Amino acid sequence: MLFTDRDDAGRRLGTALGPYAAEHPVVLGLPRGGVPVAFHVARALGAPLDVIVVRKLGVPYQPELAFGAIGEGGVRVISDDIVRRGRLDPQAIASVERAEQSELTRRSARYRADRPQEDLRGRTVIVVDDGIATGATAAAACQVVRAQGAARVVMAAPVAPPDALTRVAAVADEVVCLSTPPGFSSVGQWYRDFSQTSDEEVVSLLAQSPRRPAPTEHAEVEVEVEVEVEAAGLRLPGDLTLPPGASAVVVFAHGSGSSRHSPRNRRVAADLNRAGLGTLLFDLLTPAEEADRSNVFDIDTLAARLAAATAWLGTRSPVPQAYFGASTGAAAALAAAASPDSPVFAVVSRGGRPDLAGPLLAGVRAPTLLIVGSEDHRVLALNREAQTRLRCESRLEVVEGATHLFEEPGTLEEVSSLAENWLSTHRP
Repeated sequence: MLFTDRDDAGRRLGTALGPYAAEHPVVLGLPRGGVPVAFHVARALGAPLDVIVVRKLGVPYQPELAFGAIGEGGVRVISDDIVRRGRLDPQAIASVERAEQSELTRRSARYRADRPQEDLRGRTVIVVDDGIATGATAAAACQVVRAQGAARVVMAAPVAPPDALTRVAAVADEVVCLSTPPGFSSVGQWYRDFSQTSDEEVVSLLAQSPRRPAPTEHAEVEVEVEVEVEAAGLRLPGDLTLPPGASAVVVFAHGSGSSRHSPRNRRVAADLNRAGLGTLLFDLLTPAEEADRSNVFDIDTLAARLAAATAWLGTRSPVPQAYFGASTGAAAALAAAASPDSPVFAVVSRGGRPDLAGPLLAGVRAPTLLIVGSEDHRVLALNREAQTRLRCESRLEVVEGATHLFEEPGTLEEVSSLAENWLSTHRP
């Protein structure tokens, strides 16, 4: 298996790790090359991203043979067996530790800046690298993570030789590797682009990944209540979820043939709730109106009801609001956001039809994220054309391997991660 670059490898690895999303893991990238891969894994799983800075403690006369490892927080893992067989005295051990501790401190300060370390206690932790050559660094990272309190340690990499995986499997609970090719000589040979990752890129990727609190047994949970949204003289049924201390509320606009019960929108909404964002899902049309197919394409009416719902919600919750629209609902969201008095701070479109907002696109001021599947060819072309008509800050994100409904493994998780990142970045 040949990877285009670390982004490609990360997306593929994220798909393979999809089942771990339910465990609310922490994803740790080994700097530097492992961080771009880990970035896409974290996105796919809707998980927080951090670095795992470790230093192997090598036997002085045979540096490749590690007698232990150290990590942040004063974590120290020593193999008494190797120390004994290598006849290492305390002075030699202390000398190696001092040198490696100095380098660990320097790297931690460079990568982490003022960002506190993720709390790993009791969590499932996925350690990611861009490839495993000998397994020594990966094994050291797993041991350090375990010593930092992780309940379950998963080592993940795009490519590795079988013998290295055996070495890592001895210290990890599970190992996930996409390819174990014969004739392995180096990690770089399995990438078309294996250019060096800079310290600046590591810092930037960490900054783009918002932190999320770990779920706890006694933590307050969000409360979902049934509401009746007042819009245009109608009372439209909805579900409002406000986690404790919610910093914003995301109003969902469902697409044609869908409703507030859309399983895909509900999945994204649940992910946003776990990240501390409130959500409102409501029916834009009455049952009688839904019977007439033309109503689902009446963008003006849908946008007016969405704007009315925004005003109604503003009287009940003072926190900032954003829109998340799917299919025709994305056009309604953009049309509503184009109103001069729209209060929303951001718009996210999933598999949307922004083109249906027509000339109103030029009036949108809220930063807009367009998310489209790579295999949704027609809609992707429509989004690219519509983006040229937006005058606000905008970005088009293409989810590899996804079709219009994002039914492929890991694709909807990537939608949630992209949406959360966008909303967290632009939240007032």
